[in-house]
Amino acid sequence: MTIKAILFDHDGTLVDSEGIHFRIWAKILATFGVFLSEQQYKDHYAGIPTMTNATDMVARFSLPMDPGVLVNAKGVATRDFLARESFPLMPGIRESLVLLQGWGLLLAVVTGASRDGVDSTIRSQGLDTTFSTIVSGDDVDKSKPAPDCYQLAMGRLNLVPHECLAVEDTGHGVAAAAAAGIACLAVPTQMSDHHDFKRAAGVFRNIGAATERIAGYLKLENSTFGAG
Repeated sequence: MTIKAILFDHDGTLVDSEGIHFRIWAKILATFGVFLSEQQYKDHYAGIPTMTNATDMVARFSLPMDPGVLVNAKGVATRDFLARESFPLMPGIRESLVLLQGWGLLLAVVTGASRDGVDSTIRSQGLDTTFSTIVSGDDVDKSKPAPDCYQLAMGRLNLVPHECLAVEDTGHGVAAAAAAGIACLAVPTQMSDHHDFKRAAGVFRNIGAATERIAGYLKLENSTFGAG
């Protein structure tokens, strides 16, 4: 493995946003008389693209509407949230990004979510010079677990699968990276720790531990990462 780039998922990997997405979805569904529990969100919707979630919700809760209605409502509510505040970074992420850049690696964001959330993170967290490219769900016809977003990122970086390493927090994300031929390190959250990570190259308790594994791949010495 000759690693030249680390490709990060956004929600749940770079930023601690899944709890916020849950609360937004719960509020939207409540307007239609549907109660969405946190367990239901964890089981069915965490880390899943918005349209896929909306389609499932319409079917699961027998809602008399097109899924696009829910997609639009989610988009408006998320933009309203981001206009007031931003998603917080996951613990240890900033330190990890600094180390990885210092090791000469290219960094990218590869997400199935819309570009709005990523742009808000970049702007509010001062990460303007951190990522070489950003691929969002807006850029591809098929979102995760399809490999399209990872394939597009590789094309933009002019790299091949064995030169890339992905970092994801969900089973769908790992499946997308694996389908693109990219090895993936999984860092599950409380929302996704029950997902299937069999296709991951490793499962880690936090980004610090995953960064140590990357240092091992690069055969770096004296690269101990903080608690993260």
